[in-house]
Amino acid sequence: QGASHAATRLLSLQEFKAASTVKINPDAPQKNARFLTLEARKTLLVPTPRLRTGLFNKIVPPSGATKEILRICATSQGVKEYSVPIGLDGKARVDLVVVGSVAVSEKGWRIGKGEGYADMEYAMMVSMGAVQKDTPVITIVHDCQVVDIAEELLDDHDLTVDYILTPTRTIKTDCKRLKPQGIIWHKASYPAKGGLLVSYEMLGKIPILKSLRYREKQAGKDVTLKDEHPGLANADKPAAPRLEGSGVLTTVYVGNIPPSTRVSELKYVLREIHATPLRLNWQGAQHRAFLDYKDKAAAESAVSSLRGLSLGGNTLRVELAKNQRN
Repeated sequence: QGASHAATRLLSLQEFKAASTVKINPDAPQKNARFLTLEARKTLLVPTPRLRTGLFNKIVPPSGATKEILRICATSQGVKEYSVPIGLDGKARVDLVVVGSVAVSEKGWRIGKGEGYADMEYAMMVSMGAVQKDTPVITIVHDCQVVDIAEELLDDHDLTVDYILTPTRTIKTDCKRLKPQGIIWHKASYPAKGGLLVSYEMLGKIPILKSLRYREKQAGKDVTLKDEHPGLANADKPAAPRLEGSGVLTTVYVGNIPPSTRVSELKYVLREIHATPLRLNWQGAQHRAFLDYKDKAAAESAVSSLRGLSLGGNTLRVELAKNQRN
């Protein structure tokens, strides 16, 4: 209630005026915030729901879009119709972050729905270099959501906010508590404070985390998970292909593979990001490969994990194959 009016308070904030790229969560209360960002001709990034298919969608309104079209672009349906995915290699630089909250205190301490996606998105943006320590974070809520929050309810990975916008107030929190400093893969290898600790279960739910983990491993970081042990390390190895019967596989096309790349290198990458297919059709001379997965969900997860990855200096082109076969 009053979310649309509360969002108009963005227009008077210098941080919004100065921002070129704004990241806003996809939920309904922030719909007008997304519209105002598009109307101001700023770049709007919207996280994919539950990070299932990547990290961001960049909203691209049609040329000469009217206010009515921009309002459609700001809806969940518009995000689907007028957006392009931004992968880990998208070189995104976010100037302002807008998040939703269940409760927030005037000190800037925030509680979300309890699933941690806002914290995860922010930690991943830190790891990508998309946000800096001074990137402002804003939440838009109703006045009744501004409450006292006991500090012991907060953890080191919880995102804090710099501004609270309500239908009646603009609150500058002057929060001194550190925001998440990135992804922590292993409690023993990184400082325990200041980052989001990733579990094996989270890695299974969020495909783009696998891609980020692979990139950081290539950079020499220890990315062993805190709850990964020999029994779990092999848990996601694919079962032997079961192709009998009338099951329909889904094929993924991988292109722009460098001429010098060997099939073993692609297989290694697929293992590292937990996207090993049931079958791999290597066509190195044509700089491409086709990967067969057991169903569309597994294929789409693989596309999300591979999108934005580089091999031999080339960013791979990845999509569901245009011609699917039984």
